[in-house]
Amino acid sequence: MIAIDVLKWPGVNQAFIVSLVAALGLSLAVIPYGKRRPQGKSVTWGEAMIGSTYAFGVLFLTYGILPHQWIDHADKNLGWSKDKLLIGWGGFLKPVSQGGWNPITLQYEALRDIVVVLLHAVFFGLNIFLAVWWQNRYKETQTALPTSTYGRPLVKKA
Repeated sequence: MIAIDVLKWPGVNQAFIVSLVAALGLSLAVIPYGKRRPQGKSVTWGEAMIGSTYAFGVLFLTYGILPHQWIDHADKNLGWSKDKLLIGWGGFLKPVSQGGWNPITLQYEALRDIVVVLLHAVFFGLNIFLAVWWQNRYKETQTALPTSTYGRPLVKKA
């Protein structure tokens, strides 16, 4: 029986995991803050500076540090380079040059780059969702009933 120490396994990279958790946590921390902020309160200069610095930091972490940590992990820990061919389970992606059927030679470096593109796409979608949520957080969900001249709601008689 082979025992695997999860903390020493090459699939675990502390820098990548911490940056992924931090990027998700800091991005989603906007929602509780937005729910807590009173409606109609104007933003001060200091709050705007802190908010813009926070947004810049989250975007830098998301689009700069996180992909770099994944590329660093894939290159150094997993050994995904141009030299390592993507064969697949049971050799179903084996290229023709290696005696397989696939006319395309796939390297693990391409898979590494696809993961980076997927990270960018997921966080871009999350950023768009958060921006739309932030802009619509105070909009009324119900339409107000028309009122009479006395200020009471008008009710249609049956």
